[in-house]
Amino acid sequence: MKTTLKNHFGRLTNGEEVIAYTLLNSKGMQLEILSYGGIITKLLVPDREGVLDNIALGFTNLEEYLTKSPYFGAIVGRFANRISRGKFTLNNKEYTLATNNGKNHLHGGLRGLDKVNWTVEPKTTPKGSSLILSYMSPDGQEGYPGNVHFKVSYTLTHENSLEVDFEATTDTPTIVNLTQHSYFNLSGKPDQQIYDHRLQINANHFLPVNKDMIPTGEFRAVQNTPFDFLEEKSIEEVIDLDDAQLHLGSGFDHCYVLNNVAQGFRQVARVNHPTTGRTMEVFTSLPGMQLYTANHLATPFTKRTALCLETQHYPDSPNQDHFPSTELLPDEKYRSSTHFVFSVD
Repeated sequence: MKTTLKNHFGRLTNGEEVIAYTLLNSKGMQLEILSYGGIITKLLVPDREGVLDNIALGFTNLEEYLTKSPYFGAIVGRFANRISRGKFTLNNKEYTLATNNGKNHLHGGLRGLDKVNWTVEPKTTPKGSSLILSYMSPDGQEGYPGNVHFKVSYTLTHENSLEVDFEATTDTPTIVNLTQHSYFNLSGKPDQQIYDHRLQINANHFLPVNKDMIPTGEFRAVQNTPFDFLEEKSIEEVIDLDDAQLHLGSGFDHCYVLNNVAQGFRQVARVNHPTTGRTMEVFTSLPGMQLYTANHLATPFTKRTALCLETQHYPDSPNQDHFPSTELLPDEKYRSSTHFVFSVD
């Protein structure tokens, strides 16, 4: 059986072709990824009856990804999430980035890694089919220092796991913070809100934000707050509680301080959809995870019809000395891994 399919998806304004690659596994799962932005457009996962549905929100044509996509399914960087005022200092030099989120820099700027056409190499491995995506971001792109070579590996395993592995190297000291930005709805119905999804997050603390959605620097305990997902609960139970932080985000749009970071790669979250039985476990090597409940989705989608579990370093890390460092040096290699493991309950 052929496990990787390749199809024309469209052309960019510069004439470059965008290719859609479809990975298949032995259990019927399908994963479609674009060369543009490394975007996951489809992720077909079986329910408890074996029925396959697409659980990743996305568009059916390139034009919509080019004009109005809220980072659907994309590789996000060079720096995922927000940097306050679009400025940071490295080795006593201040760098200025694009401010594309009010007064802040968001998700790599005006043309981040989500808006470039990657070089793609399909591979077949014993565990499943893979795509190796490569891109060289030139020195000064979006204001960042360094020529940075990025490599992202997507693998759809025969055990119904989506493995995402990131690498980066630089020739000049710089900062790197990468994430995969899929919007998940385990019901397989993108018009249904995710209130019935049950969520568990292994985090004793989260990062409260100010009115500009920048972390205040506090590590706040989740105990006795709506942010406590240490025990599994439905989104509906807590998302509309009267809480100042929820009001700021119009729902959840906050980074969790994940437990047991010293262990490295470990399970950090679990989502279950009781009606279909679909379950997704998240494993990562990273210290943080942004929970976003799609509070600002616009037509043709409706707000809160998906949730994002964006594993990453903490937002605004370059400006907050007590956060884990996101600096990458020329003699180092950035590495991180996040795996989404699917099963039925």
